[in-house]
Amino acid sequence: MKKYFDLEGRVALVTGCSGGLGVQMAKALAAAGCNIVPIARRMEKLEEVSASLRSEFGVEAFPIRCDITSTEQVDEAVAKALEHFGRIDILVNNAGTGAVAPAEDITDAQFENEMQIDLFGSFRVARAVAKKAMIPAGYGRVINIASMYGLVGNKIAPCSPYHAAKGGVVNLSRGLAAEWGKYGITVNTICPGYFYTPLTVDTLNSDYFQDYAKRVIPLERYGNEGELDTTVLFLSSPASGYVTGAVIPVDGGYTCV
Repeated sequence: MKKYFDLEGRVALVTGCSGGLGVQMAKALAAAGCNIVPIARRMEKLEEVSASLRSEFGVEAFPIRCDITSTEQVDEAVAKALEHFGRIDILVNNAGTGAVAPAEDITDAQFENEMQIDLFGSFRVARAVAKKAMIPAGYGRVINIASMYGLVGNKIAPCSPYHAAKGGVVNLSRGLAAEWGKYGITVNTICPGYFYTPLTVDTLNSDYFQDYAKRVIPLERYGNEGELDTTVLFLSSPASGYVTGAVIPVDGGYTCV
């Protein structure tokens, strides 16, 4: 029987992998046999994640501390990963942040920070991984994690810089897909809806937000842990080789109405 999503021996670099969705996606990849390079700013968290991946899935995990707003640190991280594994087959650009405030009160610093992390940070890592690993190999899977808020606006949580940055990630992915297809690299975007993470749990548990979610999400609930996994595995797999420049919302139908 053909194992469509077998990633045995592959290497995935996952940013924002100290908690939340990054760890969930890293575990999904590890469950398919993929070795993981977890990247984030907090080394102690990365060590915990790596130990969990090794013990639970028997894969190799090689954590690297990196601030994706620094081109120097990104380049060094990619070089270290290549020195250790000799390859990077998959990139999951997951690191992100979110400034919530009325647009008229957003500061220049807040807007700049959002762009530096969510948009420019995603580009920095993709650029380094493609140039040093994927283009030379003639193969790669780049998965950029945007948001359903990169596709639409919202009336419940004002966050115009986040909308702008994640919308930029969506079209950045299309641009990179168009450029890098000739190298055997696919570039796709996942747009998650409301999922529990350490950053969202208080907001999502509030009565007013739960009432809002039931009204605007066709499935009338938030996403459960693991419901991003199959999308990540599909886009990471060699079997998805003819899918590039795609935008896949995993949002319970939020963006369909």
